[in-house]
Amino acid sequence: MPDAIAAIAIDDLMIPSDTPGIELHLRRKHVPSSAPFAAGRTVVLVHGATYSSGSLFDVRLGGLSFMDHLALQGFDVYGLDVRGYGGSTRPPEMDEPPQNHPPLGVTETGVRDLASAVGFVTARNRIDRVNLVAMSWGGSVAGAYASRNNDSVVRLAQVAPQWLRHGPGTLDAGGPLEAYRHVVVADMQARWLGAAPEDHRSSLTPPGWFETWAAASLASDPSGAASGTMRAVNGPILDIRNYWSAGRPFYDPGAIVVPVLLVHAEWDADVPLDAARAYFGMLRGARYRRWVEIGEGTHMVLLERNRMQAFDAISSFLLEDEPMAVW
Repeated sequence: MPDAIAAIAIDDLMIPSDTPGIELHLRRKHVPSSAPFAAGRTVVLVHGATYSSGSLFDVRLGGLSFMDHLALQGFDVYGLDVRGYGGSTRPPEMDEPPQNHPPLGVTETGVRDLASAVGFVTARNRIDRVNLVAMSWGGSVAGAYASRNNDSVVRLAQVAPQWLRHGPGTLDAGGPLEAYRHVVVADMQARWLGAAPEDHRSSLTPPGWFETWAAASLASDPSGAASGTMRAVNGPILDIRNYWSAGRPFYDPGAIVVPVLLVHAEWDADVPLDAARAYFGMLRGARYRRWVEIGEGTHMVLLERNRMQAFDAISSFLLEDEPMAVW
């Protein structure tokens, strides 16, 4: 495995958004090849509402990240940071006190940034479509994009995408929403493990994994390492209030016609089982759809001991030939 990991090429790219002064960070990983990457072998990743693509998809735990896994499977992988996250430009309002401005980074902004990333990658690789893999809030971003741009998507894999829910989301502490919030990364451990039954919490992540992930997450914000906190925009929480908790879908999953994979974990408190089931039922327009349920995992299953089940399910879905009808 170390020799294979060493063969992975890494590029950190800055590309223009649709807003002057805002650039988007794309981390690219691939195993160099003389042959060009086809559309079916090209993947764009979209992160959730709090942590960047580097934090969710490219922290090497046990010597391997999700981006590494996809690259070793022969994919050309691009992890997008939506504006305000990771290596992308932070809106200037984030340099001011958060109470000075309304919530930044609503879902529609994420859809626009994903469109910029897809446009860049397709032009770079001389292809017309890409695969999309997205988690949580990123699932809403990618789902909305796919529902409007099926011709630009080969397949869509979503890990615990948001859907309609009763009551506020787990990220919503109530009260007025400011432009952004300060996230104490160390506090995430109790919330993360708390979603699992008490007798399984100590084994959810191997020793040292949380600390490795937390350090990488703090490093994604220029002020993070010194303060122990990182900034996260509040637009996704505003959309939870305006859409998902209000019984108003942000987009129509039935408009997605490409193949869709839904990955969900047993102990996900952010996207409960009934919400995942309801979302899956809405994917009636997909050429085909599949649900993979991971036992003994939480919303953060891509960073847990059972993560390889999710990795393999996603990469197998992206690689497969379309199932043939049997008459």
